[in-house]
Amino acid sequence: MRNRFVEIPTPDGAMDTFITRPEEGGPFPAVVVFMDIWGVREELFEIARRIGTVGYYCMVPDLYHRQGGIRYEYRDADNRMISLNRLDEARFNEILATRGGLTGDMVVEDTGALIDFIDDGEPASTDAMGSVGYCMGGQYVLLAAANYPDRFKASASLHGTNLVTDEDDSTHLLAPKFRGELYCGFGANDPYTPPQVIDALEDALWGEPVGYRCEIHPNADHGYALPDRDVFDPHAATRDWELIFAMFRRQLPLGDA
Repeated sequence: MRNRFVEIPTPDGAMDTFITRPEEGGPFPAVVVFMDIWGVREELFEIARRIGTVGYYCMVPDLYHRQGGIRYEYRDADNRMISLNRLDEARFNEILATRGGLTGDMVVEDTGALIDFIDDGEPASTDAMGSVGYCMGGQYVLLAAANYPDRFKASASLHGTNLVTDEDDSTHLLAPKFRGELYCGFGANDPYTPPQVIDALEDALWGEPVGYRCEIHPNADHGYALPDRDVFDPHAATRDWELIFAMFRRQLPLGDA
């Protein structure tokens, strides 16, 4: 594998981005990993490498670049990352404040910068792209699919947040713009995606021009898919990868790469 960090130009400054891809062959279909509320870190880079070993060009952009590239890694006695709802109030509020400085419009702008970067000569193809997003990144997967429907054909949202709200700009209302396939993984015990949210998302996607599949993992909590987390559920995460890679094979052909 070839791994590197690059600074990708955006209208709001350089965005530090981790890139991994197979050493030989190409061009490779491009996949974007959208970070969760904690920011970019080795855990997400290792997930990108897992995607890359299959034959994809995978990027992990630092969406907090406007705030100076913030990272959070609070760990317990077993060296596992502590879930947000288990933090003390001060650290909880600090992380939420950082999250509040990132808007959907910023993410859409940054995603366009990633596409422009690849199109400028990288050994990757953006004709059909994939994405995987965790927590808030799950919402960004949907924003990317809606704003770049000619590019994102295989999108995966894992324990995504703010997928369905009461606001006029709720992400689920963008469903008519989605193309290709969308997979969502949910934890049955996730307070951010109770059954009514999952049902509302499915209702919005019914009859739209996108293939939709979801998996509700029994006993899984919010954050279950991240291997360094205190609530990691390996069985649920493995099932997600089975379905995600099957979707990638259908929508992101590897050709001779």
